[in-house]
Amino acid sequence: MNKQFNRVYPILLAGGTGTRLWPVSRQLYPKQLVKFIGEDSLVQATIKRLIPLLDAEKIRIVCGKEHVHQTARHIEEIGIAARGKIISEPCGRNTAPAILLSVFHVLKKEKEAILCIFPADHVIKDVKGFHANLESAIRLAESGYVVTFGIRPHYPETGYGYIEGAAEVAESALKIKRFVEKPDLKTAQDYLKAGNFFWNSGMFAFKASVILAEFKRHQTELFERMEKMMVPKNAVTMEAYQQIPDISIDYAIMEKTAKGVVLPSEFGWSDIGSWKSLYEFLPKGDYNNVIDGDVIARNTENSFILGRDRLIATNHIKNMVVVETPDSIFVSDLDNSRDVKSIVENLQARGRWEYRQHTTVNHPWGNTTILEQENDYTVQRFIVYPGSSSAMIEDTLKIKHLSVISGDGRIESSAGKRILKKGETTIISEKGTVKIRNIGEDPLCIIAVEMRV
Repeated sequence: MNKQFNRVYPILLAGGTGTRLWPVSRQLYPKQLVKFIGEDSLVQATIKRLIPLLDAEKIRIVCGKEHVHQTARHIEEIGIAARGKIISEPCGRNTAPAILLSVFHVLKKEKEAILCIFPADHVIKDVKGFHANLESAIRLAESGYVVTFGIRPHYPETGYGYIEGAAEVAESALKIKRFVEKPDLKTAQDYLKAGNFFWNSGMFAFKASVILAEFKRHQTELFERMEKMMVPKNAVTMEAYQQIPDISIDYAIMEKTAKGVVLPSEFGWSDIGSWKSLYEFLPKGDYNNVIDGDVIARNTENSFILGRDRLIATNHIKNMVVVETPDSIFVSDLDNSRDVKSIVENLQARGRWEYRQHTTVNHPWGNTTILEQENDYTVQRFIVYPGSSSAMIEDTLKIKHLSVISGDGRIESSAGKRILKKGETTIISEKGTVKIRNIGEDPLCIIAVEMRV
C-alpha cells in the first residue's frame, strides 16, 4: 500500500444482477460473485488489484441486503476481515444513491477522505497501467476535480455510453464536454475518428466533501432524504430508501457538475456486460474457441462453451455461445447474446424461479440444493454449518421426511425436539416451522423429501 494514499477509500459497487450473463448470473447470485476467470470471483479480483496501492482496511462494498452474507464470505476467503466493510442497501436505487450512501458512511470515519468508485464486476488486464491511472485520478481528486475514467476506444463499440473530452487540465485529464448515450454504428465510427471520445467506464475519484457539495447543489431531494437517514437513531429502512430518487451518478452529478474531468485510460478494461464481451476478453484456444468444462467440440469455431455439471458436445457450429448449469441451458449466436436479458424478464413474468436463484442457494447458515422437484414432491439437500440453524417455513401442510447423511442435528417442530445422527430418519407431518440445528463439530447434511398432501 502507498502511504501517500492513506486517506483513500475504495468503494466497490456490487448492486447489479448481471441479467445478460444468465443462466450463471442470477438475482440471488449476481455476476460479481461468479468465478468466470481464474480462481477468484469478480469482486475478489477487483479487491486484489487495489490492495498493492490502497489500504484493504478502507475498502467498502455497497450491495443489496440479500447479498451481504455471500459478499462477506468472498471477502473473508481472500484473507480480509469483512466486519465494517459492507454497506447494505435495502433495495437497489441506482448508482447515485449507492455512492451518496457510501459518502455519508466514509465521512463518519474520515472528514478529508478521497473516494475511488469501482464497479465490482469489471475486469482489467493491465494492472500496472491501471495503478498509474489510479494515482493520477487521486491527485486530480485532491485538487478538487470530480474524475471519471474514460477508456480509449479501439473499435466502434455501440454497447457503451461515451464521454466527449474538451480542453486538457492536468495529469492528461480533459474537461468533460458532454456525456452521450450508446450510439449507432456510424456515430460510434465518427467518435473513434474524432479521438476525444471515450467509453464511460463507471469508475470515479473525488473528495468526499466535494461530491457531497455537488449532491447538495444538484440533487437536493436525494441529498436531504439521505441525510435524514444518516441521523443517529434513524435507520436506512426499506420504506425510506424506496422514496429516494432512482438515478444514475451520470445523470445526477456528472452531467451537471462544473468540476468534472475525464481521465483518458488504457488498461485492458471490460465491463463483462454480456457473454460476447466475456468471450472477447478471455484468451482463445483452438479454432478461436473459449471452452470451460466437460466439452467435446467437433468442427466448432469462434464459440464460447461453458459447462458446469454435464457433458456438452457440439458439432459444426460457429460464433455461438452455449452455457450449461444444473437447471438451465442457454444457446445463442454470440452477436445477439445480450438478448438473454429479455429471456430473464420473461421467466420473471411467468413466475419461474430460475431467473432468481440456482438449484443451490447459499445462506448465512449453510446452503440448500434442489435435487429433484415435481408437482407433488421436492427433494432438497440441506448443509448446515456447525453451531448454525436453518428453518423450513411452510404455510401449507406437507409431510417431511428428513434423513441425516452426515453430522449431528437437532430437529425442532411444533411436535417437539429430537436428536438425529448419521443414518437416522424422522417424519414430520405437523404444519409450521421446522428448525434444523447443527449440534456437532462437522457440517450437518440432511436430505429432506417434502410431499404435498
